[in-house]
Amino acid sequence: MKYIKLFLASLQFMSRIPVPERYTSGLDITDYRKGIITFPLVGLVVGVISAFVFVLTQMWWGNLLAAACAVLTMAAITGGFHLDGLADTADGIFSSRPRTRMLEIMRDSRIGTHGTLALIFKIALHILVVYQLAENQAAVMGLLIAAPVVGRSLSVLLMYRQNYARESGVGNLYIGKISGSEFCQTLILCAVLVFFLAGSYALLTIVATAVVVLIYRTLIQNKLGGQTGDTIGAGIEIGELLFLLLMVH
Repeated sequence: MKYIKLFLASLQFMSRIPVPERYTSGLDITDYRKGIITFPLVGLVVGVISAFVFVLTQMWWGNLLAAACAVLTMAAITGGFHLDGLADTADGIFSSRPRTRMLEIMRDSRIGTHGTLALIFKIALHILVVYQLAENQAAVMGLLIAAPVVGRSLSVLLMYRQNYARESGVGNLYIGKISGSEFCQTLILCAVLVFFLAGSYALLTIVATAVVVLIYRTLIQNKLGGQTGDTIGAGIEIGELLFLLLMVH
């Protein structure tokens, strides 16, 4: 029962899917980090809804518009939560300012040039890669579901044994708070889900994606001295997109 509550709390936190408060009552805010092991399941829910929209729209509009609808559905389900992190991270990191100023820019609610470009390139590339997969592979449905699972699961790489770059914030619930057991359970559940959704080749793709996420982690660590909620959101978007790109063959 506790893990069901943790899953629903994580779903509520990472999406705009309505979860009645009574289903998460009794959980303290500090308990949320234990819900990290349910992140793959949150990705599964997002992926299933996106894939369902893809199937419905593909019948009338073809692969390209269906791909656009699937990607926009993911953005709508999450309320642009992770995309906002991507834009803020791009604005801060590419500002070439001192660390403290970068963090101030990332906290600014206004979007800058780098953030706008990051969103345009990410969304466009995401639509195109889903379209390419739909044209070339019959297993596109499994990949559409698996990608959000991978993106959210690999976010543990940005939390485990990492410093929080700010004094306070939402990211502080997870960053540096994840145990080794929770870290391993999250990745194992991710691997199991992806294997059944997309096959053994997808497991190799997860490893390659994880290597890139680790490189991204090092870059952020060097720039900011740690991670923030924004950099985790950006990492989720990067991992999700890269997984799909590597599955195009």
